[in-house]
Parts: sequence; structure tokens; C-alpha cells
Amino acid sequence: MSDIFPEPIRNLPEADIPVGGVKAYLSQSDNHQIIFMEFTEDVELPEHSHESQWAVVLEGKLDLTIDGIEHTYSKGQCYFIPKGIKHAAKIYAGYADITFFNQPDRYGNKLSGT
Repeated sequence: MSDIFPEPIRNLPEADIPVGGVKAYLSQSDNHQIIFMEFTEDVELPEHSHESQWAVVLEGKLDLTIDGIEHTYSKGQCYFIPKGIKHAAKIYAGYADITFFNQPDRYGNKLSGT
């Protein structure tokens, strides 16, 4: 993995994300989560939906289909997915972002299982 995230971020609990090639650090709140993610492999996420999501791309790129419309996002760009909107993604190796999920239980803590 790269050194894009500083030590205080790398010291956060690791998020339990059921996708290969991703390392993610979890900042947990009572009503939301912030995930710091980096990918070492290309990953395809099938269409799904959940609470709203906002992210800023730090490195690399992803192809994101939101409500049937295809977008490509790269370093420095942000995206927003409203609550309940179906979306799918292809995330390329080398991608890193900071993602805000407007729900407290999107992902669990890898070590504690919660």
C-alpha cells in the first residue's frame, strides 16, 4: 500500500470491506462513517444502493454509474450519490479516496467485527 494517508489515519481501525485489494481505515461516529480507502487491484462493484455517499478522489480514477449515467472521476474530483440511488463502479488499482457514508453501520471494524 502507498503512504498517501498519514500515521493518524493509518492508526484508525481497519474497515471490514468485503472486497479484495482494498485497505480502508474507519472513522466512526454515532450517525455516519468516514472511510479512507486505497486499492491495489482493479475492483468492480455490482449495482447496489444505500444511504447517501460523498467522496473526494485523492489518487487514481474510477468509473461510476449513478442512476444509469456513467461518469469517470479522477484526482481532485468529488462525487455524491443520493440515498437509495442505484450505482455501480469500476475502481482501478492505485485509486485512493476519502468517503463519507451518511449511515453509522455501512462497514464494521475488521478487528472487532462490529
